Amino acid sequence: MSDAVDPTVPPSGTGCIECDEHGGWWVHLRRCAACGHIGCCDDSLARHATAHWRSTGHPIIRSFEPGEDWFWNYDANSYYDGPELAPPECRPEEETAPGPRGRVPKDWMAQLRSRPD
Repeated sequence: MSDAVDPTVPPSGTGCIECDEHGGWWVHLRRCAACGHIGCCDDSLARHATAHWRSTGHPIIRSFEPGEDWFWNYDANSYYDGPELAPPECRPEEETAPGPRGRVPKDWMAQLRSRPD
């Protein structure tokens, strides 16, 4: 599992890379422990963190939310006991969840409820 976690790699940014590129929004953020990619969680419409795992094979993520320090192993479908990662540890605390501020639609809860699974 040594190549699944690189504690020296900083996060790719402060929000989901793909959502930022396409003007999307997210519920919560996840950080790839191997390469630092920030993607949106599975509660988000686009599920970019899981898509990143599927395309790269990087199985370990860490929450990128303030106050959360848990890791998840997609391959094992279980929590993972990971090391401290390079800062920052979370998105900016002043940012909203869902976020980012200004791009979250007023009907975001209805959109989540109506998404196909």
